[in-house]
This record gives sequence, structure tokens and C-alpha cells, in this order.
Amino acid sequence: MLLKYFYDEKLSQASYLVGCQATGEAIIVDPSRNIEPYIKTAGAHGVRIVGVTETHIHADFLSGSLELASRLETTLYLSDEGGADWKYEYATGYDHRFLRNGDVFSIGNIKFEVVHTPGHTPEHISLLVTDGGAFTKDPLGIFTGDFVFVGDVGRPDLLEKAVGVHGSSEKMARMMYRSLQQFKNFPDYLQVWPGHGAGSACGKALGAIPSSTIGYEKRTNWALQYNDENLFVEALLAGQPEAPPYFSMMKRLNKEGAEQIGRIAAPLPMGGSIDSVQEWTEQGIVLDTRPASEFATKHIRGSINIPYNKSFVTWAGWLLGYDLPLYLLASNDDVPDILKDLQSIGLDRVIATLDPYIIEQAGESDSRVMKYEEVTMDMIDDAIQTESIYVLDVRSMAEWKEGHFPQANHVMLGHLQEQAPKLPHDKPILVYCKTGGRSAIAASLLQVHGFKEVKSLVGGYEKWSKQKKLPPTRDVK
Repeated sequence: MLLKYFYDEKLSQASYLVGCQATGEAIIVDPSRNIEPYIKTAGAHGVRIVGVTETHIHADFLSGSLELASRLETTLYLSDEGGADWKYEYATGYDHRFLRNGDVFSIGNIKFEVVHTPGHTPEHISLLVTDGGAFTKDPLGIFTGDFVFVGDVGRPDLLEKAVGVHGSSEKMARMMYRSLQQFKNFPDYLQVWPGHGAGSACGKALGAIPSSTIGYEKRTNWALQYNDENLFVEALLAGQPEAPPYFSMMKRLNKEGAEQIGRIAAPLPMGGSIDSVQEWTEQGIVLDTRPASEFATKHIRGSINIPYNKSFVTWAGWLLGYDLPLYLLASNDDVPDILKDLQSIGLDRVIATLDPYIIEQAGESDSRVMKYEEVTMDMIDDAIQTESIYVLDVRSMAEWKEGHFPQANHVMLGHLQEQAPKLPHDKPILVYCKTGGRSAIAASLLQVHGFKEVKSLVGGYEKWSKQKKLPPTRDVK
């Protein structure tokens, strides 16, 4: 059996190629929308992709199942569990097989047995894998998707928080408990191949190790230590991270079918002036992807800064939305990768791109450009103590509860777009996060919302707490 692991660090998402070398056939498990790596790897190993399967309707990225089915005419193997609201509507237009608990299908000599494992979502399935060419006929491992991770389990609250299914969190948590009891009965030697790693918003304590075994998870995974359902439900629902709003769009597109990448209009590489970029700010969102330090020094009025780094996709999903066109300020070398990253979560409406060198056309006093101040604690401490500056913490709620500036107000960065109009304009704003990355994004958003004197704290709360200038305030609620 051939097993290849693919990992998207920006989405913390894992997918797999499983191949039978004897027959030259392969299947992709939980593919991302960019299917080129699967095609390249299959060719390199002499196998042909004939199938694609998913553990559930994903919420945090756009699946590549439709891309594979349309381009390679693969068979879709998809869940038929969970009731009428959780069906893959697009699948009927392609060769497909809907799966229920206990069903078996094969790719060459590799056998897949379906196990219904609801809890993260109602339709979630896991796949037991048996290598028909091995000496033993016992299963080798299990693809757990967003059911069991290394050190954690899938969150049960996304349907309520991201999709709006009222009252579903506790119901799903109880389903998760029962699914885990079934999981505990599988042999300890089975390998566990999960759908996400550390950093994913689909759980709260995911490990960074790519795979595990059932025996190891039974010993070390916090969620598998509970034998009381009520205590488990309480623990599972506590402390889950905020649910990004784009998750609801991912659910819909992965259920109904997204536009095929080949049909997306390519953005126009533009020349132009600062005036033309300012016109773009009236038509949609101008996204500047330069490092925060460069953006702070000089940027076009009305543009938003999300630096192109490991966190880019996360904050693009939180902040950009799907109802407005995007205009991209990025180096020509970065544009292809940025477009792939945006497309990975369905942000397909990039109208035009322009190298940000154009900003150098403007002098410091040009009203078409802006800047904000990056400050250290020594520079701003007096203003904080005298409350002559409004202090805004944009970290997560969990971070806020662990400790924050005594004078601070809290708005998590992902909610700043809708909360910004409620913030006061009568004094400067100091925005901070853990180390300075999120506060830089927040500063650009505040300027778009009309705040004229914005400052971002270099080093953030982490540096401040190490200096111990003030005892941290702890929220015990």
C-alpha cells in the first residue's frame, strides 16, 4: 500500500493519497482545492487517481473533491449519514457512491470500511483501512478526519456558532461522547490519521505530531479519559476558540459545489497610479500584503493590511468577506501563491493586482497615503496611566481571560470590522495583541474606519508582561 501525506500549514489541514501499487490505482482522502500536488505525486509513483473521499462536509477550507471529479472523472465516495440537511448536493452530477455505516469499498486491493462517527458534524464518517496485499487481513489504520486528532477531538459547536443551528452544541457533544466509546473499542495498534494539526480552529488542543495510534490516544488524549457523559460534555464545550464567520460559507460551498478553478477569471495585472488604487477602495477591498512594518510607514488611504505570512489565510477568512471584490497589492512573485491561498477558502473575486512599489510615488505629506505609529511600552506608558489613550486588546477571549492591561478594552480581531463603529473617536487608540502581528492588522482596519491617530504596540502583551511594569489583570469570570 502507498500512503502519502500532504499538509497545508496555513490551514493546518492534512490530506492523503492512498494507492494500490498492484493495480496502479489511488484515492485522495479529504483533498484541498489545489489538486496539483496530488496529481504530481500520483504520477511520480505510477498510480492513477480513480477515487476521492471525504470524512465530512468541511467548514474551514474548500474541498478539492469537485475539482478531482470534474478534471479526472474520479468516483466520489461521500457520506450519506446525518439526515437530509447534510447531503452533498453537487455529487449527483458526477460518478458517486453515497456511504453509510458499515459500507465497504475498495481501491485496487485496499479496502475501506465506513464507520459513522458523529460529534463534530452529524454526517461525519471515519474510514478503516485494510491492505489486501499484506500478510494479515486486519485493518492497518483509520482516517479520522475531524473526529479524533492527536491529543484532541473535533469541536461540536461549529454548527451552532458558524452555521446557526440553534441548540446543536450539546447534542453534538453527546454524539461525540458516544462515538468515542466506539473508538475506544478499536485495536490499540491501529494508526490514526487525522484531518488537522496544531493551529486548526476545528479543535482547541491539537497536537503537532502528524499521526498517532488508538492506544496512544487512549493513554494521552484528554477527551478519552472521561467515563461520565455529562462531565465530558461540559469539558468539551468549555474554551473552544472563536468560530470564523467564513466557516458558514465553506459549509455551503462544500455542500452545494464551488466554482471550478479553471472557470475563475484571472485577475488583471495592472499598472496605474495611486489615484486608481484609491478608486478601488470605493469599489471593493484593497488588500496590501506587505510586512506590517512597511505598511505602517506608508500605505494608500483606505487599504487593509494582512501580511502574507503563515496567518494570512486565517485572517483573510475572518476579515475580507465574500460580497465585495478584492484588489491585491502584492509583489508579482507572490501573486500566484496568494491567489491559491485565497482560493483555498473560496475568496475568488480578485479583480486586479498591482505591485505596491507604486506607493513610493507619494511623498510623506501626500494626502493619498497614511501611516500609523509603532510604539514601545516606554513610549506609551504615561498615556496609558493617565487614560489619555484608549487601549484596545484584539487577542482571543481565552487570551484576554488569562491576563490583560488593567486599562484595556477587548474586541477580538476577527470581530473588529463590525465593532469598530462603536469605539470612541475622542482620543488616540493603542491596539495590542500577543506579539504585535494582529495589532498591526487591527491598526489598518481602524484607519479604514476613520480613526486618525492609531498606534500599535511593538512586542505586544508578551513583551509587556515580561517587563513586569504592572501586575497583569486576570479576568476570572
